[in-house]
Amino acid sequence: MEIRSRVRIGKIPIDAVTMKDAVQQVYRHLASDKASRFIVSGVNAHFINTAQNEARFASYLSDSNLNVADGESLVLASRLMGLHLPQRVTGIDLMIELCGMAATSDRSVYLLGGKPGAAEKAANQLCGWFPKLKIVGVDRPPFGRESDPMIVEAIRSRIRDARPDLLFVCFGVPHQEYWIQAHALDLPVRVVMGNGAAFDVLAGYFHRPPKWMQCAGLEWLYRFCAEPFRLWKRYLVGNLQFVGTVMQQQYEMRQRIL
Repeated sequence: MEIRSRVRIGKIPIDAVTMKDAVQQVYRHLASDKASRFIVSGVNAHFINTAQNEARFASYLSDSNLNVADGESLVLASRLMGLHLPQRVTGIDLMIELCGMAATSDRSVYLLGGKPGAAEKAANQLCGWFPKLKIVGVDRPPFGRESDPMIVEAIRSRIRDARPDLLFVCFGVPHQEYWIQAHALDLPVRVVMGNGAAFDVLAGYFHRPPKWMQCAGLEWLYRFCAEPFRLWKRYLVGNLQFVGTVMQQQYEMRQRIL
């Protein structure tokens, strides 16, 4: 039986894994005869904040099979509390690595969501990197109609026909998680992962910051400067909320020791 090492930040358990570990866990599930869905989530400070306020979201992440630390702030917070997350594992990079694994192990992929045309461009980018990758579906519901019963059933029907090994869903947080919870867990799919704006980034609609900013944990600042009016509350208010959650948890841990 696999022994899992998890670190809890706020209400969310984060798996203490490297990128290699995360890919191996997904590969082992695909290679097994388990019929259950393997849910993967890339967790950042925004996830922690959302989970503090939304019990349904917290429950989804608590039940997720693999939660990776998609944020340098989580790695730093774990170390401040004397815990250990070995490294940041971004959701978009994990998705790329999983597509590479799928290409070499004859597994299929389905892309759902993103801005208009983003999933198609992301598929072209991924197939350029991994010529043997089998993308068996590229799909996107009309904006704002992700939960429309007729639209949902049409998408589910196409996924059932395609029977992908891996399904990547990009509706944004927490909409993608709620969509997966409500509509994807009974589909013939082995692995499901919510990926935020990953398709949009791969399509070139958004640009990632320079590597030095990513390593320094300043990706949030880059994104805030790019879209200040849309993201000011998430980052300026959200960062303070995240720090408060970590400080409260650190205080409670110390009180238990005393």
